[in-house]
Amino acid sequence: MYQLFGHRQSGSSAVEIALCLCGVPYRRIDAYSTEDSEAATELEALNPLKQVPTLQLPDGSVLTEAAAILIHLGLTFPASKLLPDDPGQRAQAIRGLVYIAANCYTPIGIIDFPERWLEADDATLQQLVSGTKQRLYRNWALFADQFPAQPFLSGDEPGALDILAAVITKWVGTREAMLSARPDFHSVLERIDQHPRIAPVLSQHWPS
Repeated sequence: MYQLFGHRQSGSSAVEIALCLCGVPYRRIDAYSTEDSEAATELEALNPLKQVPTLQLPDGSVLTEAAAILIHLGLTFPASKLLPDDPGQRAQAIRGLVYIAANCYTPIGIIDFPERWLEADDATLQQLVSGTKQRLYRNWALFADQFPAQPFLSGDEPGALDILAAVITKWVGTREAMLSARPDFHSVLERIDQHPRIAPVLSQHWPS
């Protein structure tokens, strides 16, 4: 059985959706990096960074990084449609997943924990947070320009790229920023949220 270390409204929700689409049994273990708990200790033993999602595979091996986990599941369970069947479209989906991980996921850590990146007074830390948010919104706008929906980011049905985009854009005001900067992209994200492949798990993390 798969064991997914994560918590509510985190990136682990994307992996949880993917596991459901793969039709495999899994157990979710609630763990958070700043908690002092048995689950957090178990997480640290598997992933020294104590980051979620962390996925322990049935053979005991460990996968970290949301994009890598989604790619692995998509390749292992092609019937899940997490990744497109067409090689060219699949390559672009993988590119998009890595783009989000590098340019849209990473800034969240700076915004949430600026003191980890800079030793400074509160005013300077707030400047760092504000500047990082603007860079984050710019990166999402550029994503929207480069990865048009057709009608979803993964093609006819939402896949791994849609799932990760829908989850990560729910943080730090990104949806509101996209409503202004890229309204068509905002509409795509709303459509992903409501799709029957996605909504059952997503709505558990973000109830309407």
